[in-house]
Amino acid sequence: MAQQAEANPFAVDPGDELPVGLQLAWRLRALISTGQLASGERLPSFRQLAGWAGVNVNTVRGVYEGLERDGLVVSRQGQGTFVAAGVAPNPELEEIVAEALRRAREAGAGPRELAIVAIACAGVEADADGIEAAGGEDSETIEIRAELRRQIARLEAELASYARDLTAELPTAPRRAVAHVAGVQELESTRDTLIAQLSEAQKAAERRVRREADEMGPLGRAMGRWRARP
Repeated sequence: MAQQAEANPFAVDPGDELPVGLQLAWRLRALISTGQLASGERLPSFRQLAGWAGVNVNTVRGVYEGLERDGLVVSRQGQGTFVAAGVAPNPELEEIVAEALRRAREAGAGPRELAIVAIACAGVEADADGIEAAGGEDSETIEIRAELRRQIARLEAELASYARDLTAELPTAPRRAVAHVAGVQELESTRDTLIAQLSEAQKAAERRVRREADEMGPLGRAMGRWRARP
């Protein structure tokens, strides 16, 4: 009886419009960001990963170099390449994506369409956040406001992954019904509230993750099999 094919977390599609190097880089980024490849864990050697992914060794070398430039991995002479210390994983990303894929399929769309729209929406949102009516403010105030908006955007993006862990008891960041240019004090208040939300949500998430420790998604199951390979 033929054995069922194993899921390959490193597989790429040579016929895809995306370059194989980019596909492999995204695969590794996904494994690192979801914690399937943990901080300090050794990555496969160039030759191993090239064989598993079906790409040239130089492609793997280029992918690792790109990940190292971004601070996700570190190379150690004579030892190999490792996930960098301090990389904070977000296991809930896989759950969020699985839900998004399910809803996309229900709407008659595939993973490629979902990814394209997600990237496009993220770009438009970033552009919109950069548009501000500066008025007569001095350059220092404008820069402070811009930095606060960046901090708020990062906090909101991080909080999005903890939606199921937010409770009614948490403080709520102020919302305005009328469009306006937020001042420094208002932005600081929003930022501080989001920090409080994130702290409490992270604690709630940790408690929930411990309860669900026995449950694994497709990336976890795939990595569990492939870690055992020589």
